[in-house]
Amino acid sequence: MSRIGKKPIEIPDSVDISINNNEVTVKGPKGELSQVVDQSIILEEEEGQLLVKRPTDSNHHKSLHGLSRSLIANMVEGVTNGFERHLEIVGVGYRAQMQGKNLVLNVGYSHPVTIEPPEGVEIEVPKNNQIIVKGTDKEVVGQVAARIRAVRKPEPYKGKGIKYAEEQIIRKVGKTGK
Repeated sequence: MSRIGKKPIEIPDSVDISINNNEVTVKGPKGELSQVVDQSIILEEEEGQLLVKRPTDSNHHKSLHGLSRSLIANMVEGVTNGFERHLEIVGVGYRAQMQGKNLVLNVGYSHPVTIEPPEGVEIEVPKNNQIIVKGTDKEVVGQVAARIRAVRKPEPYKGKGIKYAEEQIIRKVGKTGK
């Protein structure tokens, strides 16, 4: 059995889970998410817990077992607490600002770069060199944060660019002058 797949998913009182055929819908205080799970995966709801089981020990079912459990657990976490990614902007003259719902980045290009967040994702700029991406869907929050980071990835010589707050940039030594 998969270690992750064996763990039961704790369902808080504020969360409501409904299972129709192979579609799992999770409703909570922060919103509603739904995910289609493979038909071979068995979902059982017992006493405030959701159990994810697989029919056989084939490699295909083993790979789907832990994945399905993780996706459903992330949905429960998302509708209760939500997810957020913190990004930092490093560089002289580099800054971020909000223009309505859109994020405008000035990161050394001849033009400002505008990023429009998808539905269900909220972007905040507490300081002009910090960005916070919030939302209920972990995958979408991570994708938006990656899109923002891809505008100007951190470079290894001076560390300039947009990086995740917890990310450490491995620095390279520059040219040595004579």
